[in-house]
Amino acid sequence: MAARPHPLLGGLLALFLALTGLIALPPTPSHAATPVCALVCDTHDPSKARQDTFPVPDRTVNGRILRLHVSDPDNTAWASIDNGAAGDSVWLDRSWDRGATWEGLLGKASVPGSWTGTRTLMYNITDPVGHRRGWIRACGDAAGVTCTDWVYPKVCDGTSCDGADPATAAGDDTPVPATTLFGRTISLHVDQRGGTAWGVIAGGGAGDEIWLDRSWDSGASHPEGSSLGRTSVPAGATSTRTALYATRDPRGLLYGGAVRACGREAAHQEGSCTAWARPAPTRARGAADALMASYHTDEGWWRSSWWNSAVALTSVVDFAAQSGRHDYDWVIARTYEQNRGVFPAGGRGSDPIEGHFISRAIDDAAWWAVAWLTAYDHTGDRRYLAEAVTITDYVHRYWDTGTCGGGVWWDRERTYKNAVTNGLYLWLTTALHQRIDGDTVWGARATTAADWYLASGMINSAGLVNDGITSGCANNGQTVWSYNQGLAIGAFTQLWRSTGSTRYLDTAKRLADTAISSPALTRGGVLTESCDLGTASCDDNQKQFKGIFVRHLADLADATDSATYTAYVTKQADSIWATDRDALNRLGQRWSGAAPNVSDWRTQASALEALTAAGRLTG
Repeated sequence: MAARPHPLLGGLLALFLALTGLIALPPTPSHAATPVCALVCDTHDPSKARQDTFPVPDRTVNGRILRLHVSDPDNTAWASIDNGAAGDSVWLDRSWDRGATWEGLLGKASVPGSWTGTRTLMYNITDPVGHRRGWIRACGDAAGVTCTDWVYPKVCDGTSCDGADPATAAGDDTPVPATTLFGRTISLHVDQRGGTAWGVIAGGGAGDEIWLDRSWDSGASHPEGSSLGRTSVPAGATSTRTALYATRDPRGLLYGGAVRACGREAAHQEGSCTAWARPAPTRARGAADALMASYHTDEGWWRSSWWNSAVALTSVVDFAAQSGRHDYDWVIARTYEQNRGVFPAGGRGSDPIEGHFISRAIDDAAWWAVAWLTAYDHTGDRRYLAEAVTITDYVHRYWDTGTCGGGVWWDRERTYKNAVTNGLYLWLTTALHQRIDGDTVWGARATTAADWYLASGMINSAGLVNDGITSGCANNGQTVWSYNQGLAIGAFTQLWRSTGSTRYLDTAKRLADTAISSPALTRGGVLTESCDLGTASCDDNQKQFKGIFVRHLADLADATDSATYTAYVTKQADSIWATDRDALNRLGQRWSGAAPNVSDWRTQASALEALTAAGRLTG
């Protein structure tokens, strides 16, 4: 595809001088900026900042001190002016395109009365929801306008920062085909382990150019990340390369950055670019970074699916625990803090959320209890354990011996007893018993639930779990879904860990053996839902079922040290990575890679569970 024409020299010079602080461009006319919300929203009070640092030198304007303040934990900045007089003013400029244009006069404040200084409110530096990485500076007017330097021109991910020498890369892969232009070869190179990239132009001559574009929204836009490391082939040479650039910006809460290499032949203005790609330091981390690109930082969830967000969070926490990483721990806290309150119908789903992640759908609430127990195991934060207890107490209210001798109702209207709700209840009661010192209540409930489940008829004669039971308390013969099978495997595995009863372990193994051999769930060795076949399509709920199954099968594999179960889990991960992945590490619904296939954050979270499980068993 064609690259942008080379900018005019005069415009570049003016922009360079402004960005380096050698001159201050006059402020743009004041206009209303689009409010940005991330960990906090624009116009947050600086007194509530969790940190106060000064990343660029102060400026003086007629004896006044102009200062830019940054709180990295909040990802925000504010400006102050001191040693001044009434009428002096201070504000922020924020740019989304490296200072070429900006939102000016943000938070403009004037020194009042007898004061000698004032400050602005806080503004976000980056916009993870809008997939934008911003630059920001402080400006002041005291009979003359002056601005500080811009911050943050450099992205750093751990020890990997923009501008490093490609010679320091730990690896050199070319994840997408090179492109050619007037005989030149333009190629994208990535260090998978370090999550960095660089571009190379070869077969050319002096004056040819190479650069990188970086996008935080899978290549849809890249205003801040265009023409990175633009480099010309020197006289007497035929090739050159850019510096290294990072593809994650943890400080800006931006993950899964996509990159492409672009080049231009010296005698022509048009350019050509490779396809976009994302590095993958590991399979699971590549999948997790791509999943996080869909997380709404301001609202603290993956928008439009309530229970699915609980399962997505669980997949992220499982990845973090398996990999030993803690750079996503903020996601756990953010999701908890933003969603434990009350929401009207339409706010998080079709039903109202009544606080503590509870709604009329009993299984929806239970998925959140699973998420918080998983978060507690990873972080040790007891508020997550307390939340899981609150939710499971609510679920227990719908255990009813008056119909079919027991079991938990699927909904508050008590219309249906099904496998998913009762599989969740059995897993949760067992998990709480294991985590609460001296417990007897939850343990007793778990064994009661297990006895009822085994007698309920939901497990058919073939060893497959149907969807639920009829009003006459018999197996209803409805679809065998992988997540129902998986929840039962996981629940009985954990109950065996708690009690030592081989009856429960034998049940888990029988369910697992049937699942991995029956065409109802496995085709060609790959886990396959009925909606994965032919021209069928899975709905938004069904897209996440397979990841739940593999999570629990991996638990059984770990408990039994079974080579068969481990091989099956590994087969899923291998198939996903080889056949169900694009260059941006987006993972689809059909793990066999068969068409038609779809991908979104739900399929991403499901596949991430399989990659994490394989890493845990074989790592």
